[in-house]
Amino acid sequence: MASKVSCLYVLTVVCWASALWYLSITRPTSSYTGHRQFNSISIARKNVSFGNIRTRPINPHSFDFLINEPNKCEKSVPFLVILISTTHKEFDARQAIRETWGDENNFKGIKIATLFLLGKNTDPVLNQMVEQESQIFHDIIVEDFIDSYHNLTLKTLMGMRWVATFCSKAKYVMKTDSDIFVNMDNLIYKLLKPNTKPRRRYFTGYVINGGPIRDVRSKWYMPRDLYPDSNYPPFCSGTGYIFSADVAELIYKTSLHTRLLHLEDVYVGLCLRKLGIHPFQNSGFNHWKMAYSLCRYRRVITVHQITPEEMHRIWNDMSSKKHLRC
Repeated sequence: MASKVSCLYVLTVVCWASALWYLSITRPTSSYTGHRQFNSISIARKNVSFGNIRTRPINPHSFDFLINEPNKCEKSVPFLVILISTTHKEFDARQAIRETWGDENNFKGIKIATLFLLGKNTDPVLNQMVEQESQIFHDIIVEDFIDSYHNLTLKTLMGMRWVATFCSKAKYVMKTDSDIFVNMDNLIYKLLKPNTKPRRRYFTGYVINGGPIRDVRSKWYMPRDLYPDSNYPPFCSGTGYIFSADVAELIYKTSLHTRLLHLEDVYVGLCLRKLGIHPFQNSGFNHWKMAYSLCRYRRVITVHQITPEEMHRIWNDMSSKKHLRC
């Protein structure tokens, strides 16, 4: 079995290298949000029905799972589900996370489930490669919307839907990105504390209080006709936030009746306001790049803009020097 997995892994890496060379000289992907399926991926579906929704949704999340892991929580209930937003070309980042802080076996006696979130790509080669990767690692979920920056909200809602449908008994959920380093010791033992009673309606991260940017040249441009108000509700930076698992279903259900915004973290904040849930500020969540030092990284929970190579170096250094005092 081990040799078979090794062969599949080598094949995947070779395929990635070839495809990325090919894609570097070909077209960019489209941001169109569509429903057309590609046939190369086997579909694992489970219909979602929340009976207490009585009004017609204005924002139905009517996408099918193209790749799914519906049995990931069946054998044991996770203490923490980690949902990582990623793109098709970021194989190195996913692999670095699997081998460092995202390894599900890092904490004996504490069940962790790690999942990578993707939409579908307009290039069938990338879709096939992600399918192969999924067959090796069983940690990828995909729905049939186009994977693009403007569809990041759909990606997060997919993760909320998955937790509510397939892993609702988990204690906590983390949503983060593939260029984030997570200090799991601080997250597990200092913030979530497995030996304490799990919280409900809980949401924390780096809280931002701001308003819409009207400059069309900005990455975070928000048209006035889409969001006319001058202020956003408090929201947590999408680079990393934590919430109790009951909130996943609440946000998903609320999203069905909340007009979509392309800024994922702002949109989650809108849903939280409707739910009357106030996100807590936690200074351990950093949404910026921070120069590495052992002592500095020991004090935080997340750090942004970390490359796969840096991920390995930081993890190895922190793991090998746990005995050193700061």
